[in-house]
Amino acid sequence: MEASDRVSVIFPVGMLGGGFPAATVQRGIELGADAIAVDAGSTDSGPHYLGTGTAKTARAAVRRDLEILLTSALDAAIPLVITSCGTSGTDAGVDWIAEILTSIATEHAMTFRYATLYSELDRDTLHAARAADRIHPLPPLGALDPDTLDRCTHIVGLMGAEPIAEALGAGAQVVLTGRATDTASVAALALRRGLPPGPSWHAAKTVECGGLCTTDPRGGGVLVHIDHGGFTVEPLAEHAACTPTTVAAHMIYENADPFRLTEPSGVLDTSGASYTALDERRVRVTGARFEPAPRYTVKLEGAALAGYETLSFVGIRDPHVVSNIDQWIKIVSDTLAARAESLAGLTERDFQFRLRTYGANAVLGSLEPDTAPVREVGVLLQVRADTQDTATAIAKIANPILLHAPLPGMDHLPSFAFAISPAEVERGAAYEFVLNHVVEVDTPGELFRSVSREAGHV
Repeated sequence: MEASDRVSVIFPVGMLGGGFPAATVQRGIELGADAIAVDAGSTDSGPHYLGTGTAKTARAAVRRDLEILLTSALDAAIPLVITSCGTSGTDAGVDWIAEILTSIATEHAMTFRYATLYSELDRDTLHAARAADRIHPLPPLGALDPDTLDRCTHIVGLMGAEPIAEALGAGAQVVLTGRATDTASVAALALRRGLPPGPSWHAAKTVECGGLCTTDPRGGGVLVHIDHGGFTVEPLAEHAACTPTTVAAHMIYENADPFRLTEPSGVLDTSGASYTALDERRVRVTGARFEPAPRYTVKLEGAALAGYETLSFVGIRDPHVVSNIDQWIKIVSDTLAARAESLAGLTERDFQFRLRTYGANAVLGSLEPDTAPVREVGVLLQVRADTQDTATAIAKIANPILLHAPLPGMDHLPSFAFAISPAEVERGAAYEFVLNHVVEVDTPGELFRSVSREAGHV
């Protein structure tokens, strides 16, 4: 382990492929950065990407960002760490980023060592862990059914800081990981320098989304300086600023508790943290503590096929229907269920559907506080069934109902507007997250695989 009084890390953007001004990375290096870290994955966009093992980001966008970060890191002789490769952190996602990395290296005649850390898990290992009572549910799920493991198309474990620190210690100039906690990269860079876990994990949580902890989340990333007493964070976009409010607020982001954050090795406690503006752009943070856990745990994420979906979208501006949209939705729902059975012999055992009224509480539902009059509504029909043909058949049965369904008492047949033609859009396979569990391990890296490689022109 390297010992140091401080480590300074550039976090350029919330997700690789999201785009950032190249000048902000150069500015971070000029300010003394010791490393660059960036996340490349998320569950924010749903289970499809883990279910299929594909990325939500465009290759061209990822290559553009990666080229800037790689050339900057190698020119400055500092490490680059990229976590949760390929959105969901599957083995294919790591290999996809590695292929882009090596193509950039070949084009620029670069030579460097890099490590690929894989976090996709096999079912046999997890079945054995379950049998040994080492897998535990997180709320609101209950005990893990073995059939759930078998349903998953892909399962990943969220690695912590230790495998990343080990790869850096072994001489990797670039580290590409499978699924990892959002904070693992920055924490690894700090902890391997002998810096305390409280400031290390708190700094990592603060900068995990780049500029989101600044007054201009889209302006560029941040530079964080971590030391034994705390950390200082500053924006890399010259027009942006970090304030005590923007920095402290990030503990609320994607976190149920504003003061406590659970990591594989323990819990970060920021209830005693202080946030002080050093000037108009920089904030100093002290006081965070880290509570080691009695057992090291790895969170599991798994996605399974849930069926096949077909969508339709219709727009409604009839003021009478809009003002009675809940009644209209009930009529459409009842009519569709009845016609599916009478026309095709299909019942709720064969398919499921839901209607969402965009423009009228589709996002918050009954929690919507704004009761202002609605002028138009877009109704999304989402049908799911065991086969694509069944889902599409139901959507086709729904077509004339969505187009012309009247309310009671109307003396005419209304007409509404489908957004596209044909009105039915086959979405294909639909996936669902089915794991929200942790597995106990004896060592931080026992579930993960590391491969050291050479890249570039020789």
